[in-house]
Amino acid sequence: MPNPLTVHPRPPFSTPQQTPPGLESAMEPRPDFGETSYMGTGKLVGKSALITGGDSGIGRAVALAFAREGADVLISYLPEEESDARVTAQLIEREGRICLAVPGDICEEAHCIELVDKAMECFGRLDVLVNNAAFQMTHKDLAEISAEELDRTFRTNVHANFFLCKAAVVHMKPGSAIISTASVNADKPNATLVAYAATKGAIQNMTGGMAQLLAEKGIRVNCVAPGPFWTPLIPSTMPPEKVREFGMQTPMKRPGQPSELQAVYVLLASDQASYISGATIPVTGGVPFI
Repeated sequence: MPNPLTVHPRPPFSTPQQTPPGLESAMEPRPDFGETSYMGTGKLVGKSALITGGDSGIGRAVALAFAREGADVLISYLPEEESDARVTAQLIEREGRICLAVPGDICEEAHCIELVDKAMECFGRLDVLVNNAAFQMTHKDLAEISAEELDRTFRTNVHANFFLCKAAVVHMKPGSAIISTASVNADKPNATLVAYAATKGAIQNMTGGMAQLLAEKGIRVNCVAPGPFWTPLIPSTMPPEKVREFGMQTPMKRPGQPSELQAVYVLLASDQASYISGATIPVTGGVPFI
Protein backbone atom coordinates (compact mmCIF):
# COMPACT_ATOMS: atom_id res chain seq x y z
CA MET A 1 0.00 0.00 0.00
CA PRO A 2 1.61 3.31 -1.07
CA ASN A 3 2.29 6.01 1.50
CA PRO A 4 0.27 9.12 0.44
CA LEU A 5 3.04 11.35 1.79
CA THR A 6 5.68 9.97 -0.54
CA VAL A 7 3.88 8.33 -3.46
CA HIS A 8 4.19 11.51 -5.57
CA PRO A 9 6.85 14.26 -5.93
CA ARG A 10 7.24 16.79 -3.14
CA PRO A 11 8.54 20.37 -3.37
CA PRO A 12 10.78 22.11 -4.08
CA PHE A 13 10.03 22.12 -7.83
CA SER A 14 12.14 23.71 -10.55
CA THR A 15 9.70 23.58 -13.46
CA PRO A 16 10.16 26.28 -16.14
CA GLN A 17 7.91 29.33 -15.89
CA GLN A 18 5.27 29.46 -18.65
CA THR A 19 2.82 31.92 -20.15
CA PRO A 20 -0.91 31.17 -19.82
CA PRO A 21 -2.56 28.79 -20.47
CA GLY A 22 0.57 26.62 -20.10
CA LEU A 23 1.40 23.17 -21.45
CA GLU A 24 1.69 19.91 -19.54
CA SER A 25 4.50 18.81 -21.86
CA ALA A 26 6.72 21.64 -20.55
CA MET A 27 6.33 20.81 -16.84
CA GLU A 28 8.94 19.20 -14.60
CA PRO A 29 8.05 16.96 -12.95
CA ARG A 30 5.34 15.92 -15.38
CA PRO A 31 1.90 15.61 -13.80
CA ASP A 32 0.69 12.06 -13.18
CA PHE A 33 -2.60 11.62 -15.03
CA GLY A 34 -3.00 7.91 -14.33
CA GLU A 35 -1.62 6.48 -17.55
CA THR A 36 0.15 3.64 -15.74
CA SER A 37 -2.12 3.35 -12.70
CA TYR A 38 -5.82 3.86 -13.47
CA MET A 39 -7.69 0.62 -14.11
CA GLY A 40 -11.21 0.76 -15.48
CA THR A 41 -14.00 -1.59 -14.41
CA GLY A 42 -16.75 -0.71 -16.91
CA LYS A 43 -18.53 1.91 -14.80
CA LEU A 44 -19.32 4.15 -17.80
CA VAL A 45 -19.88 1.66 -20.62
CA GLY A 46 -22.26 3.07 -23.23
CA LYS A 47 -21.98 6.64 -21.97
CA SER A 48 -20.57 9.74 -23.62
CA ALA A 49 -19.02 12.78 -21.95
CA LEU A 50 -18.06 16.37 -22.72
CA ILE A 51 -15.05 17.63 -20.76
CA THR A 52 -13.84 21.23 -20.93
CA GLY A 53 -10.14 21.78 -20.41
CA GLY A 54 -9.68 18.15 -21.39
CA ASP A 55 -6.27 18.64 -22.98
CA SER A 56 -4.19 18.50 -19.79
CA GLY A 57 -4.14 18.44 -16.00
CA ILE A 58 -7.33 17.35 -14.28
CA GLY A 59 -9.24 17.31 -17.57
CA ARG A 60 -6.79 14.87 -19.19
CA ALA A 61 -6.85 12.59 -16.16
CA VAL A 62 -10.66 12.55 -16.12
CA ALA A 63 -10.85 11.97 -19.89
CA LEU A 64 -8.49 8.99 -19.67
CA ALA A 65 -10.36 7.50 -16.71
CA PHE A 66 -13.71 7.90 -18.46
CA ALA A 67 -12.32 6.18 -21.57
CA ARG A 68 -10.97 3.29 -19.51
CA GLU A 69 -14.42 2.99 -17.93
CA GLY A 70 -15.97 2.64 -21.38
CA ALA A 71 -17.10 6.19 -22.31
CA ASP A 72 -16.58 8.13 -25.52
CA VAL A 73 -15.30 11.66 -24.88
CA LEU A 74 -15.35 15.13 -26.40
CA ILE A 75 -12.56 17.34 -25.05
CA SER A 76 -12.61 21.10 -25.48
CA TYR A 77 -9.49 23.24 -25.20
CA LEU A 78 -7.91 26.52 -26.30
CA PRO A 79 -6.14 26.52 -29.69
CA GLU A 80 -2.84 27.26 -27.90
CA GLU A 81 -3.16 23.89 -26.17
CA GLU A 82 -3.32 21.87 -29.39
CA SER A 83 -0.18 19.81 -28.72
CA ASP A 84 -1.42 18.66 -25.32
CA ALA A 85 -4.89 17.95 -26.76
CA ARG A 86 -3.42 15.66 -29.42
CA VAL A 87 -1.73 13.59 -26.73
CA THR A 88 -4.98 13.27 -24.77
CA ALA A 89 -6.92 12.27 -27.89
CA GLN A 90 -4.36 9.57 -28.68
CA LEU A 91 -4.61 8.23 -25.13
CA ILE A 92 -8.39 7.93 -25.39
CA GLU A 93 -8.31 6.34 -28.84
CA ARG A 94 -5.72 3.84 -27.60
CA GLU A 95 -8.40 2.62 -25.20
CA GLY A 96 -10.66 1.87 -28.14
CA ARG A 97 -12.94 4.83 -27.46
CA ILE A 98 -13.94 7.75 -29.67
CA CYS A 99 -12.35 11.11 -28.88
CA LEU A 100 -13.58 14.31 -30.48
CA ALA A 101 -11.12 17.16 -29.82
CA VAL A 102 -12.63 20.63 -30.37
CA PRO A 103 -10.59 23.83 -30.01
CA GLY A 104 -12.19 27.17 -29.16
CA ASP A 105 -13.00 29.67 -26.42
CA ILE A 106 -15.78 28.71 -24.02
CA CYS A 107 -16.12 32.36 -22.97
CA GLU A 108 -18.51 32.64 -25.93
CA GLU A 109 -21.96 31.12 -25.55
CA ALA A 110 -22.07 30.21 -29.24
CA HIS A 111 -19.02 27.98 -28.82
CA CYS A 112 -20.54 26.28 -25.77
CA ILE A 113 -23.66 25.48 -27.77
CA GLU A 114 -21.45 24.22 -30.60
CA LEU A 115 -19.65 21.84 -28.23
CA VAL A 116 -22.91 20.27 -27.11
CA ASP A 117 -24.16 20.05 -30.70
CA LYS A 118 -20.94 18.35 -31.82
CA ALA A 119 -21.17 15.85 -28.97
CA MET A 120 -24.73 14.97 -30.00
CA GLU A 121 -23.77 14.69 -33.66
CA CYS A 122 -20.81 12.44 -32.89
CA PHE A 123 -22.19 10.28 -30.08
CA GLY A 124 -25.96 10.59 -30.45
CA ARG A 125 -26.26 11.20 -26.70
CA LEU A 126 -24.72 13.20 -23.86
CA ASP A 127 -24.61 11.54 -20.46
CA VAL A 128 -21.93 13.47 -18.58
CA LEU A 129 -20.85 17.12 -18.68
CA VAL A 130 -17.63 18.01 -16.86
CA ASN A 131 -17.13 21.77 -16.45
CA ASN A 132 -13.42 21.75 -15.74
CA ALA A 133 -11.70 24.52 -17.74
CA ALA A 134 -10.60 27.50 -15.66
CA PHE A 135 -8.68 30.76 -15.84
CA GLN A 136 -6.76 32.39 -13.01
CA MET A 137 -4.02 34.95 -12.43
CA THR A 138 -2.13 35.76 -9.25
CA HIS A 139 -2.07 39.34 -7.88
CA LYS A 140 -0.85 40.97 -4.68
CA ASP A 141 -2.76 44.22 -5.27
CA LEU A 142 -6.36 44.82 -6.36
CA ALA A 143 -5.11 47.58 -8.63
CA GLU A 144 -3.41 44.91 -10.75
CA ILE A 145 -6.73 43.24 -11.65
CA SER A 146 -8.13 44.89 -14.75
CA ALA A 147 -11.80 44.90 -15.68
CA GLU A 148 -10.89 42.80 -18.71
CA GLU A 149 -9.19 40.15 -16.58
CA LEU A 150 -12.08 40.05 -14.11
CA ASP A 151 -14.50 39.59 -16.98
CA ARG A 152 -12.41 36.83 -18.56
CA THR A 153 -12.13 34.99 -15.25
CA PHE A 154 -15.89 34.99 -14.71
CA ARG A 155 -16.73 34.24 -18.34
CA THR A 156 -14.39 31.24 -18.41
CA ASN A 157 -15.18 29.83 -14.98
CA VAL A 158 -18.83 30.79 -14.37
CA HIS A 159 -20.55 31.99 -17.54
CA ALA A 160 -19.29 29.05 -19.61
CA ASN A 161 -20.44 26.66 -16.89
CA PHE A 162 -23.94 28.10 -17.13
CA PHE A 163 -23.92 28.20 -20.96
CA LEU A 164 -22.86 24.55 -21.19
CA CYS A 165 -25.34 23.34 -18.58
CA LYS A 166 -28.17 25.20 -20.29
CA ALA A 167 -27.30 23.71 -23.68
CA ALA A 168 -26.63 20.20 -22.36
CA VAL A 169 -29.75 19.60 -20.25
CA VAL A 170 -31.93 19.87 -23.36
CA HIS A 171 -30.39 16.57 -24.51
CA MET A 172 -29.65 14.82 -21.21
CA LYS A 173 -31.79 11.87 -20.16
CA PRO A 174 -32.62 10.82 -16.59
CA GLY A 175 -29.51 9.36 -15.00
CA SER A 176 -27.19 11.92 -16.59
CA ALA A 177 -24.66 13.86 -14.55
CA ILE A 178 -23.09 17.31 -14.46
CA ILE A 179 -19.79 17.65 -12.59
CA SER A 180 -18.00 20.96 -12.08
CA THR A 181 -14.51 21.61 -10.82
CA ALA A 182 -14.76 24.04 -7.92
CA SER A 183 -11.84 24.55 -5.52
CA VAL A 184 -10.81 24.70 -1.89
CA ASN A 185 -10.82 28.45 -2.64
CA ALA A 186 -14.62 28.35 -2.55
CA ASP A 187 -14.34 27.86 1.21
CA LYS A 188 -10.90 29.35 1.97
CA PRO A 189 -10.21 32.10 -0.59
CA ASN A 190 -6.57 32.83 -1.31
CA ALA A 191 -5.78 36.54 -0.97
CA THR A 192 -3.76 36.51 -4.21
CA LEU A 193 -6.54 34.80 -6.19
CA VAL A 194 -9.46 37.13 -5.47
CA ALA A 195 -11.21 36.86 -8.84
CA TYR A 196 -10.59 33.13 -9.25
CA ALA A 197 -11.72 32.32 -5.70
CA ALA A 198 -14.93 34.29 -6.22
CA THR A 199 -15.74 32.24 -9.33
CA LYS A 200 -15.19 29.00 -7.46
CA GLY A 201 -17.60 30.10 -4.75
CA ALA A 202 -20.10 30.89 -7.50
CA ILE A 203 -19.63 27.45 -9.07
CA GLN A 204 -20.29 25.73 -5.76
CA ASN A 205 -23.40 27.83 -5.17
CA MET A 206 -24.65 27.28 -8.73
CA THR A 207 -24.13 23.54 -8.33
CA GLY A 208 -26.43 23.49 -5.31
CA GLY A 209 -29.10 25.47 -7.09
CA MET A 210 -28.98 23.41 -10.28
CA ALA A 211 -29.06 20.15 -8.33
CA GLN A 212 -32.45 21.17 -6.94
CA LEU A 213 -33.72 22.59 -10.22
CA LEU A 214 -32.76 19.56 -12.31
CA ALA A 215 -33.70 16.83 -9.83
CA GLU A 216 -37.15 16.46 -11.39
CA LYS A 217 -35.43 15.67 -14.71
CA GLY A 218 -33.34 12.96 -13.08
CA ILE A 219 -30.09 14.87 -13.74
CA ARG A 220 -27.56 14.94 -10.92
CA VAL A 221 -25.31 17.98 -10.37
CA ASN A 222 -22.21 17.93 -8.18
CA CYS A 223 -18.82 19.59 -7.88
CA VAL A 224 -15.33 18.56 -6.83
CA ALA A 225 -13.23 20.93 -4.72
CA PRO A 226 -9.52 20.22 -5.29
CA GLY A 227 -6.83 21.68 -3.11
CA PRO A 228 -3.44 22.50 -4.70
CA PHE A 229 -3.02 20.28 -7.77
CA TRP A 230 -0.01 20.05 -10.06
CA THR A 231 -1.31 21.22 -13.46
CA PRO A 232 -0.17 23.67 -16.18
CA LEU A 233 -2.24 26.38 -14.50
CA ILE A 234 0.39 26.59 -11.75
CA PRO A 235 3.66 27.46 -13.57
CA SER A 236 1.76 29.66 -16.04
CA THR A 237 -0.09 31.85 -13.51
CA MET A 238 1.99 31.92 -10.33
CA PRO A 239 5.34 33.55 -9.52
CA PRO A 240 8.40 31.24 -9.45
CA GLU A 241 8.73 31.34 -5.65
CA LYS A 242 5.13 30.10 -5.25
CA VAL A 243 5.60 27.39 -7.86
CA ARG A 244 8.79 26.19 -6.20
CA GLU A 245 7.01 25.52 -2.88
CA PHE A 246 3.60 24.64 -4.33
CA GLY A 247 1.65 22.27 -2.12
CA MET A 248 3.88 22.63 0.94
CA GLN A 249 1.03 24.36 2.80
CA THR A 250 -1.01 21.14 2.98
CA PRO A 251 -0.69 18.59 5.79
CA MET A 252 0.74 16.16 3.20
CA LYS A 253 3.40 18.74 2.24
CA ARG A 254 2.89 18.22 -1.50
CA PRO A 255 0.43 19.05 -4.27
CA GLY A 256 -2.08 16.53 -5.48
CA GLN A 257 -1.61 14.85 -8.85
CA PRO A 258 -4.46 14.73 -11.42
CA SER A 259 -4.53 10.93 -11.09
CA GLU A 260 -5.62 11.37 -7.47
CA LEU A 261 -8.91 12.92 -8.62
CA GLN A 262 -9.91 10.33 -11.22
CA ALA A 263 -11.90 8.05 -8.92
CA VAL A 264 -14.02 10.93 -7.61
CA TYR A 265 -15.10 12.11 -11.08
CA VAL A 266 -15.78 8.55 -12.19
CA LEU A 267 -17.96 7.92 -9.14
CA LEU A 268 -20.00 11.09 -9.68
CA ALA A 269 -20.45 10.24 -13.37
CA SER A 270 -21.50 6.65 -12.70
CA ASP A 271 -24.86 5.10 -11.87
CA GLN A 272 -23.43 4.16 -8.47
CA ALA A 273 -23.84 7.81 -7.43
CA SER A 274 -27.59 7.81 -8.09
CA TYR A 275 -28.40 9.58 -4.78
CA ILE A 276 -25.48 12.00 -4.80
CA SER A 277 -26.55 15.43 -6.03
CA GLY A 278 -25.89 18.95 -4.79
CA ALA A 279 -22.67 17.75 -3.16
CA THR A 280 -19.19 19.23 -3.01
CA ILE A 281 -16.49 16.58 -2.74
CA PRO A 282 -13.24 18.02 -1.33
CA VAL A 283 -9.90 16.50 -2.34
CA THR A 284 -7.43 18.63 -0.42
CA GLY A 285 -4.52 16.63 0.96
CA GLY A 286 -5.75 17.03 4.51
CA VAL A 287 -6.92 20.67 4.45
CA PRO A 288 -10.36 20.80 6.19
CA PHE A 289 -13.20 21.92 3.95
CA ILE A 290 -16.18 23.16 5.96
